[in-house]
Amino acid sequence: MYEFIASVLRLYDKGSEAAQKKTSVSMKDSLDENINLIKTEFNNSEDLTIHIMRIRTTRIAIIVIDNMVNKDILANCVIKPLFHKEINSNPEEYISGISEEVLITDDITKINKLEEVCTAILSGFAVIAVDGFSELLSVGIQGFQTRSISEPESDVVQRGSREGFVESLRTNISMLRRKIKSPKLCFETMTVGNISRTDVGICYLRDAVSDSILKELKCRLRNVDLDTVLSAGYLVPYLEDRGGVSPFRTVGVTERPDTVCGKLTEGRIAVMIDGVPSALIVPYLFGEYFQTLDDYSNRPYFSVFTRWLKFISFLVSILLPGIFTSLGTFAPEMFPTLLLNKIAGSIGHTPLSLTAETILILLVYEIMRESGLRMPQPLGYAVSIVGGLVIGDTAVSAGLIGAPTLMVVAVSAICSYIIPNLYAPAAILRLAFTVCGGIAGIWGVSALFAVVLINICSKTSFGIPYTAPISPLGASAFRDIFIRAGWKTLSAHSEKVQDMPGAENKEDERND
Repeated sequence: MYEFIASVLRLYDKGSEAAQKKTSVSMKDSLDENINLIKTEFNNSEDLTIHIMRIRTTRIAIIVIDNMVNKDILANCVIKPLFHKEINSNPEEYISGISEEVLITDDITKINKLEEVCTAILSGFAVIAVDGFSELLSVGIQGFQTRSISEPESDVVQRGSREGFVESLRTNISMLRRKIKSPKLCFETMTVGNISRTDVGICYLRDAVSDSILKELKCRLRNVDLDTVLSAGYLVPYLEDRGGVSPFRTVGVTERPDTVCGKLTEGRIAVMIDGVPSALIVPYLFGEYFQTLDDYSNRPYFSVFTRWLKFISFLVSILLPGIFTSLGTFAPEMFPTLLLNKIAGSIGHTPLSLTAETILILLVYEIMRESGLRMPQPLGYAVSIVGGLVIGDTAVSAGLIGAPTLMVVAVSAICSYIIPNLYAPAAILRLAFTVCGGIAGIWGVSALFAVVLINICSKTSFGIPYTAPISPLGASAFRDIFIRAGWKTLSAHSEKVQDMPGAENKEDERND
């Protein structure tokens, strides 16, 4: 038992998770030794291609990964010029002569560390090694297949661009460049993941971003201790401020380049991951969950209507089952007489209590949603049809569940889909409010609501209050939170992140 407890403690001991730093290995002057080093590092992988050729009196090796480079560019811009052009350089300047006088490509870098060589090869670069020189050349001639740009499926707008992020980091950067044609738009690249060596791009507007927030973000990314980074969710826990457990996320996620561009002009920072068709946005505030691109495309009065509709729908999605259960169990007199008769009749004809019945329907609904989401699309439609028939008609007719309870759960589920990014916390809170309402009545629902409210107000995103500009109250709360003012007002009184209430421009005192 003691060993088991000790193993669990070691599992959550952050100090034991520190990655072992690899000793940096320098490349040699001998071509054969360099090839052996690379072959050993790749364990003689079959897709590692090493083309050795002799040009006059010099042996040269071109090292690539099969299907990661453009073979036409490799043949016409690298191999062919090496054979047909004389290099007028001293032996000491031979590598510089190749990069400056021979190769007909850009993105040429000199490298001399084994780790840099392996990263370049795995990133789709061609590495040129020359016998007698410890410096190697990496040439950017990537040619691997990528998905074409298409409309994002989970972030749909009626008016706006139909472009969505793809898995290629360079393509995503180019989409942002096309929308913001300003030299103040800056990109920086870092490598995250001890094994995957994933490229992570940081994007910001130089004159709008807070220097302290940018510095803190870089520090948190450097402290990421993961072997692989395969999705945006891997980095979210490292980018959030330290604090208690909360169902709400303080890092935004979007698949739309236009949304990212709008956030950049407000002083936010976008984090894009190579291989992930979405971008992370920091800092991210709670009020931004209820803002969509269509809000700024429609007339202000209609945007105000839809925004308040989202506020009300979110409250209904988390509170309605709990309030219904608490009133039906402890205070049925609060219902109107006709509705009370219906509810009492349905409860009397079902074998379960109102609380157990509501929890059962919530769980069955989540099972149906997961099955329809994970199964192939044609089968997903079949699951939805069968589930609707079984639960909506057969279960009510058989007397297993009541029609009022089913209606309440259905309304709360539909309301939760209005804000897709809040579905996960809404599903958990909906179940928690139902349990509290069934155990402690309306007082249990009120107590849990106070706990959730305190939890939201206590959170920060890179030092900025999560509930800003509502708490602490700022002028923008009456311009772009509760209401959506016209574009003339928004453009005349633009507010950056560092100007929000509660945000302070302090230099980061963290020791890197």
